[in-house]
Amino acid sequence: MATITVAATRTNEDRVYVLLAGLCTAIALTGFAGTYWLQLPFGTFVGSPLVHLHGLLFSVWTLFFLWQAMLIANRRNANHRAWGLAGIALASAMVFTGSAVAIAGLHDRIAQGHAEAGRAFLVVPLTAIWLFAGFVIAAMVRRRSTDWHKRLMLVANANLIGAAIARFFFLALTGGGPGLRPGLGPPATTTTALIPSLLAYVVILIGMGFDWRARGRPHPAYVWGLGISVAVVVVRGPLSGTESWSAFADFLAGFAR
Repeated sequence: MATITVAATRTNEDRVYVLLAGLCTAIALTGFAGTYWLQLPFGTFVGSPLVHLHGLLFSVWTLFFLWQAMLIANRRNANHRAWGLAGIALASAMVFTGSAVAIAGLHDRIAQGHAEAGRAFLVVPLTAIWLFAGFVIAAMVRRRSTDWHKRLMLVANANLIGAAIARFFFLALTGGGPGLRPGLGPPATTTTALIPSLLAYVVILIGMGFDWRARGRPHPAYVWGLGISVAVVVVRGPLSGTESWSAFADFLAGFAR
């Protein structure tokens, strides 16, 4: 009976993980639909080839993440592991392109006369992509502990979808339109980015809720992951206003010249 109960819990857990991965994918694709995907067919999107590459890699990742979760749920563990190296390569490319797009955006804002606001806002995309990278690395280190691995991967993805959630707010405030997207005008503030970032962590809270019901307590991977993520998101506001961060931002902007 104990073996049957453990197997049933594992099956339910894998299904929940697929649902959470699907939720991340849905948020990511629909969030960027109005400011990217729906603009492409009409040629109204304004952005460099680097921005297009960035969008392609991040979109492929969300689908890849869902697919990997489905492989585990269908007991195709060997296939999941076989594609692991491709996932590492894709995640690495995302970190480099995501950081490059953020730095290029700062360079453009300095040129537009929004230097101070641009330096401050740079902390938002950089901390998001670095949190993603950190949790993916942690998940790879703990890849033999499946309970840690999949939860850390979910935490990593939760740190990506904050940008997609911010697009919903952008469209609600501006009404959207051909060529409109964040990044072309004055940058938002770290305060306005706080709510979308925190809302993204609802995905983690749902996972914790399932753990609480199935295991009697949330898994430590969720506890640590949520705690670190929230701490970084909260502290980036005060950090963005420091002289040290401004100097660091100017150093990074130099690479975009």
